[in-house]
Amino acid sequence: MNLLITGGAGFIGSHVVRLFVEAYPGYNIFNLDALTYAGNLQNLVDVESRENYTFLRGDITDAAFLEEIFSEHRFEAVIHLAAESHVDRSIAGPMAFVQTNVMGTVNLLEACRRHWAGDYEGKLFYHVSTDEVYGSLGTDGLFTESTAYDPRSPYSASKAASDHFVRAWHHTYGLPVKLSNCSNNYGPNHFPEKLIPLAIHNIKSVKPVPVYGKGENVRDWLYVKDHARAIDCIFHRGKLGETYNVGGVNEWRNIDLIELLCDVMDEKLGRQPGESRKLITFVKDRAGHDARYAIDSSKLMDELGWEPSVTFEEGLRLTVDWYLANEDWLAEVTSGHYRDYYREQYEKR
Repeated sequence: MNLLITGGAGFIGSHVVRLFVEAYPGYNIFNLDALTYAGNLQNLVDVESRENYTFLRGDITDAAFLEEIFSEHRFEAVIHLAAESHVDRSIAGPMAFVQTNVMGTVNLLEACRRHWAGDYEGKLFYHVSTDEVYGSLGTDGLFTESTAYDPRSPYSASKAASDHFVRAWHHTYGLPVKLSNCSNNYGPNHFPEKLIPLAIHNIKSVKPVPVYGKGENVRDWLYVKDHARAIDCIFHRGKLGETYNVGGVNEWRNIDLIELLCDVMDEKLGRQPGESRKLITFVKDRAGHDARYAIDSSKLMDELGWEPSVTFEEGLRLTVDWYLANEDWLAEVTSGHYRDYYREQYEKR
């Protein structure tokens, strides 16, 4: 199989690429990534020399480029992860999210439709999306695969639109598709604009740890390697045309998560208990900040036998250990434009 994985140099994508390269030596894995600020080929140094791995640099918004690589490599399947993914960035510059997440996805769908030309036997377009398309929950309830879409940010609206286009290409043209919507991921190689890696970096550097509002927003947290395993399950055993929710069964208020992380960091760094909690700094809340996400993964668990392999506390300790052991990686990605963005998003509040 010639398998194209888009966004494979990013956080989730790199873990998916690694899993498929190592687990399926008979597959030819092509990693397509534009290498924007969050794409980092150092995430994949351990597999870059494998015979079944090829990196392709390019942008999914470039339809002509997609035409070239589809003609040359004759992909039989696509796992589509490439996306602009940070809510704050979508508020500051929404058009990039429309271009990449909507137009980029449609470009890929059209490339598949043209090159597969109705011969869909053994073909698959697998679209990876987010639970944020469902909107915001109150204190009760869970997102299921039948929850109505209610996106609240430019990011979630762009992902909702891309989900709809994938389903439309399935129903209109018969394109074989699968979709999954995941909760917040955490783990190694996460670019430090998101909550957990940002907090780890700031705690280590004895800098303020910004928390939106009062820290009462609730999220379900999914260890990234468990997400990669779920993608493997859905890709190989999920039903065509179906959607699967992927969650970690780990609901945490942001403030409780950050306090736990501070305590773990104090332990790992040999600091006095409670020392890092003093760094917690409440900042102006994000515009349109959804109150709570919680995802029901029972369909994935019951039909495909997937379940999380670690508790949140276990996964958080693994994540902290990785960042403390990879200071060079963290130093590289927190230089240059990222510092400008950090000042714009947090220090001016």
